[in-house]
Parts: sequence; structure tokens; C-alpha cells
Amino acid sequence: MLNVALFGFGRIGQMHARNIHNKKDLKLLYVFEKAVVLSRKAKRLYDCKIENNYKNIFRDKKVDIIFISSPTNTHLKYINEGIKFNKTIFCEKPLDLNINKIIKTYKKIKKNKSRVQMGFNRRYDPGHYAIKKDLDLGKIGMLEKIIITSRDPAPPSKLYLKSSGGIFRDMMIHDFDLCRFYLKNDEIIEINAAATSFDPMYKKINDHELATVTMKSKKGVICVITNSRHCSFGYDQRVELFGKKGMLISGNKKINETEIFNSTRTNSKQTFLNFFIERYKDAYLLQLYDLIMLHKKKVSPRSTYIDGFNALQIANAAHKSLKQKKVIKLK
Repeated sequence: MLNVALFGFGRIGQMHARNIHNKKDLKLLYVFEKAVVLSRKAKRLYDCKIENNYKNIFRDKKVDIIFISSPTNTHLKYINEGIKFNKTIFCEKPLDLNINKIIKTYKKIKKNKSRVQMGFNRRYDPGHYAIKKDLDLGKIGMLEKIIITSRDPAPPSKLYLKSSGGIFRDMMIHDFDLCRFYLKNDEIIEINAAATSFDPMYKKINDHELATVTMKSKKGVICVITNSRHCSFGYDQRVELFGKKGMLISGNKKINETEIFNSTRTNSKQTFLNFFIERYKDAYLLQLYDLIMLHKKKVSPRSTYIDGFNALQIANAAHKSLKQKKVIKLK
């Protein structure tokens, strides 16, 4: 039995807590959450320890795994404590908004051979991973273009958006990582971003409602990513890989695959799943299994700390491209 300490019991933290609780070989030992209402909820649901001093959690030798789903500005603090006490670490994206701090922590990870997994759950989605395997098997020949569409059914709270780092670092960072996943060792070298908002709230908090980024890799592969903070027909998440010999698509998930035919309509299908936690339910479970393997067998995870660093670099370049209204080149 592996003991887990969870940092942050918000929307994503509560989902992780459920998955940890339902995994037979894991025990949710601690939850660290500053909001009293949420910490009480965690205690009621999982009978876990609630600790007010986070350093005491890291000192506890019974704790094997640290799960970080707290606000972005706390991520590196907890990662560094985890390194110090030789814990296996899982961290949600983004690592931080400061590249220099991320590099400094990475040096510690390398020196201590620390075990860190990044929360890029889309790499674990069965559909997204299946087209990755087909791509690697050469089923569509040489990759020429990647098209990713990501639209949330509704935006997060204004409070969350204010500290999220913006649409590129908070939302599209998943798609930047997914592009890198399919490109393998062919890194992104050019980024061009455009964004807009129709709701005045986004301008007040210096964020954007919709965005499109076009990128090019070293080998010339074009990547086009479209994001929207809202979508009236559900959680819209699609990936298309276009190659010399064909195309691979990983599409949306519906409640079920039934179709309705009657006197008033034909081929009427079920709506898309309406929340990312539902859409990526399987991916989150597979991601958790990968974390257990990282701890038990020291197997490198599908999503690493350096993947978090590289995705943030692209996100920062997209932000810079939008601000300066020009193509940004990465070295």
C-alpha cells in the first residue's frame, strides 16, 4: 500500500482524490488545503489527515507520493520539498510561470534523480495514444500536419482565470504538449498566435476567450491549434494527424453511441460529454497507473518534468507572439 498526500482539493484535486481512493494499492493519507470548507469536505469523504503545516507532510516517512493540484504559484515550492525528502511527485500543469525557476528546480531533479510526472493527461487518452502508435508504425507515412481543436463547454471561475497565466499557459498548454508528443524529437521552432474576446470580462483580467496558434517544426510539420473557453454543444476535443499516405483522427466522446431515427429527425446522435473530467476519465486512471509504475519500478512516465518545461516555453512564445504581433522563433 502506497500512501499519498494531496495538495489542493479544488475541482481537479477532488477528481484525483476519488481516483486515489478507488485504487486498491493507494491510500489518501493527507490532504493539504487552505480553504476550510474544502479541507472539511476531504476529511468527511476520505477520513484523511488534514495538516495545516505542509512541511510536516513531507517529513512524514510514511508518505510515498506527493500529488500537486494546488494553485500554480505553489507548484515548485512543493516539488522542491518533495525532492528534499525523496518523494515520488506528480504535478499538474503548468509547473510555474517563471522559466528560470523551473530550470533551477530541474537541476535539482537531475542531481537527485528525483521521480517527477507531469499532469498532461491527454497523452494517456486511449484514442489520442492509439493514433500516436499508428503514426509511429508508419500507417500514414511521413507526418505533414497536426490539427487540434479544444473547446471547453464553459470557462472556469473569474477568480481562477485571474491567476491561471492566460489561455496559452492554462488551456492551450495541453495542446502544445500533445503536438510535441506526436512530433517526437522534432521540436517546434516557429509560433504565430492570434486571440480575441467577445465577453468584456476577459479584457478586464488580461486574458482571451478564443485563440488560434499556428506552429512549424524543424522538419516542416505545420501544427494548427484552436481553443475556445466556451462551447454550446459540449466538450469539443479533436485531433487530426495528416500524413503523406493518409490521415488519423481521434474524435469527441459522447454519452453513448446511439442514434435516433423517427418522423421528425434522422441520424440524431447523443451530445458530447460536457466536462473534461468525464471526457478524460480513462486517461486520468491510466496516468495514475503510470505514476505507480514510476514509484515502484522507476519506469520513466509518459509525461515528464522536461515536457512541462518545453510546453511552457511554447506557451510563453505564443503569448509573446500575440503581444508583439509577429512570428516568434525558438532556438
